[in-house]
Amino acid sequence: MENKTCFHCGDDCGHHPITFQDKSFCCQGCKTVFEIFNENDLTCYYDLQKSPGAVPKEIEGKYDFLTQENIIDKLTEFRDDNLEITTLYIPHIHCSSCIWILENLNKLDPNITGSQVNFGKKTVRVTYKNTTNLKSVVLLLSAIGYEPYISLDDFSAGKKEINRSLIYKLGVAGFGFGNIMFLSFPEYFEVNEFWLEQYKPLFRWLMFALSLPIVFYSAQDYFISAYKGLKAKILNIDIPIVLGITVLFVRSTIEITWDLGSGFFDSLAGLIFFLLTGKFFQQKTYDFLSFERDYKSYFPIAITKINHEGYEETIQVYDIKKGDRILIRNEELIPVDGILINGNAKIDYSFVTGESQTLRKHSGDKLFAGGKQTQGVIEMEALKSVEQSYLTQLWSNDVFNKDKEEGFTNITNKISKHFTLAILTISLIATSYWLFRDPSKAMNVFTAVLIIACPCAIALSAPFTFGNLLRLFGKHKFYVKNASVIEKLAHINTIIFDKTGTITSNRKSHAKYAGTELSEEEHQVLKSSLRGSNHPLSRTLYSILKANNIETLDTFEEHIGKGIVVQHKTLNMKIGSASFVGSPEERSVLNTTVHVSSNNVYKGKFTFYNSYRKGVSKLFNTLKKHYDLVILSGDNEGERENLKKLLPAKTKLIFNQKPEDKLEFIKYHQTEGAKIIMIGDGLNDAGALAQSDVGIALSEDVNVFSPACDAILDATKFNTLYQFIKASKSAIKIIQWSFVLSFIYNVVGLYFAVTGQLEPVVAAILMPLSSISIVIFTTITTNFLGKKLK
Repeated sequence: MENKTCFHCGDDCGHHPITFQDKSFCCQGCKTVFEIFNENDLTCYYDLQKSPGAVPKEIEGKYDFLTQENIIDKLTEFRDDNLEITTLYIPHIHCSSCIWILENLNKLDPNITGSQVNFGKKTVRVTYKNTTNLKSVVLLLSAIGYEPYISLDDFSAGKKEINRSLIYKLGVAGFGFGNIMFLSFPEYFEVNEFWLEQYKPLFRWLMFALSLPIVFYSAQDYFISAYKGLKAKILNIDIPIVLGITVLFVRSTIEITWDLGSGFFDSLAGLIFFLLTGKFFQQKTYDFLSFERDYKSYFPIAITKINHEGYEETIQVYDIKKGDRILIRNEELIPVDGILINGNAKIDYSFVTGESQTLRKHSGDKLFAGGKQTQGVIEMEALKSVEQSYLTQLWSNDVFNKDKEEGFTNITNKISKHFTLAILTISLIATSYWLFRDPSKAMNVFTAVLIIACPCAIALSAPFTFGNLLRLFGKHKFYVKNASVIEKLAHINTIIFDKTGTITSNRKSHAKYAGTELSEEEHQVLKSSLRGSNHPLSRTLYSILKANNIETLDTFEEHIGKGIVVQHKTLNMKIGSASFVGSPEERSVLNTTVHVSSNNVYKGKFTFYNSYRKGVSKLFNTLKKHYDLVILSGDNEGERENLKKLLPAKTKLIFNQKPEDKLEFIKYHQTEGAKIIMIGDGLNDAGALAQSDVGIALSEDVNVFSPACDAILDATKFNTLYQFIKASKSAIKIIQWSFVLSFIYNVVGLYFAVTGQLEPVVAAILMPLSSISIVIFTTITTNFLGKKLK
């Protein structure tokens, strides 16, 4: 009786398979998984790959510890009354079918609201309702063949495990290649008598046997990738390789079967061995460079720490330690898990969950990193230090990604696709020619052409150029969200600046008060109100006012672009624009002012005297040669004459702009063909930053960690803005030169391959070398750009 294979996992079912719906299963676990898929209309999972599941392990009772609160706290990154979020490391993730099923967990369990796979790190981030629990999620994953790796001592330790499958495949290919070469020696040296008389058939069939694990195990990743590409109607770079391997194997098998020759088993084994060797060294090269990790290590956000004496100081978030007392202002992001000490906390966790529902928290409640305070100022105690990668993960959350561009990598993929088509055509023409001219060379030519012209060098140009530039920009305090932003920077033709806090410096500005003298209580409430706001004028005025006892306000409301309304006991105060607080002054007064009213009685105003950033005039004069410049300010026209003297002629100066006015201004000019950078703060200009092609938030000791911006520029580097844009343009040129180098390499290689002067084994050695040379070229040239940024 012939043994059947399991429909789910592909293992041998033995003599007594479990049958369900005319399908065979090796165990109840695999049958259960199929039933789950079948009940939830997910059996198309099996269309992606034959027998894709892993054998479920015996897990009864194994995860009972996941019901303990202290362990759940350690393994979850977010918990509230409705949702929990955890990231689990799953070693078994290996292909597109894994991604597909893991991102459809919500169809298997309606309590799971979302799941997102990071294929490179082999993790899945699961968001689920509190009606289920972490244990149930882990059991579900284990039941469908994706048991997580959980380490309570160091949860990240599992992520550091090395995937050794490439090493094993390389070992098998190397063993087979060496022995096939040894068995081929009689053929090489034409030892006719001994070879022909007794052992020729045996040696040839031994070479065939040794080639089987090389082709069907060592080279399987190429076949799987090519198959999935064809199924998705994509001509990927593995298709030419697979064609070459298949032709060599089939031709060699036919030759030894019909005694036509010894075949090309030595070339076949060498080809796969050197391909895998190149792949191994490429992987080591990529791990060494590791742009993403380096970039994240430079990513800072400022936060206010309250020291033991009660004084406030600004520090970078990665300097936060467990037990530190930190201040979170209105609209600021909570950078680290902590306990609320005092203040009215109204937290928006949409940064983490994607749902814009705010939660009230009270003193003693736990606050999670990624939440945004939306009502005044709060104080909290940090429970741990900051994890840099978690912050950047939040910043790059797909919930906030706006499709602003066709990425440069898409262009690269198109080139690769057309390149593959061209190579297939060239290989067929060349092979047809040699079949008539010299049939003995035809197979070698066909294989060498397919291998030597692999377009992976082209495909690597953009990711490595942009990746290294991301890291270098970060070193120079310009933090870009992703690589596509760099490409957008290179195509900008218009730059729009906010005024207050952007081209002016909060630290050097000063203000004078005119009006009815404020009482001690009003001074205290005013200071407490300003303390909770991130607006540049609020921050400036807060630093100017004399020290007062800080009061916890009963209510705090900040109306973006208008002002603040607060209440403390019986005192109601408004701080903001003249119209907002009910000032009797006319709107045409030409000064930057902040007005104050108390219990609906107008008290007076603070008049600001701006100090412009160092190098503003020089920067604008440089930018004006290449771009249209606009100042788009929410302030009145008090600084128009000063700006005219400071900035180059024909710079557009537009004042009295509300946040929605700025957004509409950008939207209109984009319809007219403008490619726009908007530079402002991360609070008032959020809409304009999101609408622009590239939104840059300027950071001056302010937590401007906003999903609206595409980049964050340290205020001390403001006068080097043009250098960053220029470097982005140079990056495009580097990629173009990489394409040229790849093209030259392929033309030269194709010449030798088409003319029959290049063996497939040599082509297999040269192909990964070309990829590594492109990586080295892009790295060296972008590092040279980085030196220019200094």
